[in-house]
Amino acid sequence: MTAGPELRTRRLHPGWIVAAVAFLALVGAAGFRAAPSVLMLPLEEEFGWTRTELSLAVTVNLLLYGLMAPFAAALMARFGLRRVTAVALLLVAAGAGLSIFATAPWMLVLTWGVMIGLGTGSMALVFAATVADQWFIKRRGLVVGVLTAGSATGQLAFLPFIAILVADQGWRQASLLVAGGALLVVPLVLLFLRNTPADLGVTPYGAPSGWVPPLRPTGSAVGIALGTLRRASRVRTFWALVAGFAICGATTNGLVGTHFIPSAHDHGMPETTAAGLLALVGIFDIVGTIASGWLTDRINPRILLGIYYAGRGVGLLILPFLLSATVQPPIIVFVIIYGLDWVATVPPTVALCREIFGKDGPVVFGWVFASHQIGAAIAAIVAGAVRDSTGEYTIAWFGAAGLCVVAAIVSLGITRARREVLT
Repeated sequence: MTAGPELRTRRLHPGWIVAAVAFLALVGAAGFRAAPSVLMLPLEEEFGWTRTELSLAVTVNLLLYGLMAPFAAALMARFGLRRVTAVALLLVAAGAGLSIFATAPWMLVLTWGVMIGLGTGSMALVFAATVADQWFIKRRGLVVGVLTAGSATGQLAFLPFIAILVADQGWRQASLLVAGGALLVVPLVLLFLRNTPADLGVTPYGAPSGWVPPLRPTGSAVGIALGTLRRASRVRTFWALVAGFAICGATTNGLVGTHFIPSAHDHGMPETTAAGLLALVGIFDIVGTIASGWLTDRINPRILLGIYYAGRGVGLLILPFLLSATVQPPIIVFVIIYGLDWVATVPPTVALCREIFGKDGPVVFGWVFASHQIGAAIAAIVAGAVRDSTGEYTIAWFGAAGLCVVAAIVSLGITRARREVLT
């Protein structure tokens, strides 16, 4: 009775099909997370809301996106990938669709912030970590890199299309487009996404002979998540990962992802052009993140993180001098380099969580990712306040560059240790 699974493994392991569906789900969920940076200016013009008021909705989104991550990881472990992912996509679609009725800032906080934040946070990058952990023994770093690229690229690749639609049809039509995109992925999730290899009578890709699947955790998702946090918080490496990833979030989603387009517009660049540049970041992010996953399987992840954060800091330091009304070669170079580095930090961070915390790695990464979004949320609101008070973003860019230096030093200082068993 074992010949069937072995034969299927030799042809095309079902883990790769699950990874492909997960990639599409992450792209669908990420679409609306790109929209606020394009929609901020039209909303500001239509309603007269300040940049700080608009940034508040983004801040709530980023916070919930991160804080849901550890609970989502526990929910996936408890109830399975398929149910959690399908519900998350429906919530994203509902939030995007209802946002067209917003007539006050609090309505954006409810739709952009709460609904979209909960929906995307129920998948987030812990989804990638969970898929890789459950379906792969070999090539985990590569799988995490590919799925992470799907999440980040979905967020950025939508930008030029949303910007064009906003310019031609208005921001409400753009919101409906993203709602439809999320809904389209739901049938694929229900049909093809499987919770564990055992559901199909196979073992994970690359599993050794005699591999035994781990027991599914019992108890509530809240209890699992909080219990893992309590145990992980006793390990110093956990706090090093938290600090580095908080800075990662501040310098990607929080600052560049939210404020690059408004900042470029301040320098006279058309909004659609700036959106195109961020989309280009997404294209190079695919290459950078997949390459980072491949490297993570071969190189000490601490070294990779140190290099990534240092390079990002240099880019942010020179960015204020590159922005102008037209696209010049130096800004293209910045976009390429920043794109390669955008979320290249995820595969080595996931690898360190797995190395140090073992089977609890996905939930621990959920908490580390929560710090990523807390950092992003703080950066989003602070950068908006800096712009409102000084009339420009320069201080925000320089401050973020300094934080990257801190992240590089902290990451390189993570000591090698035997795996911590959280009991």
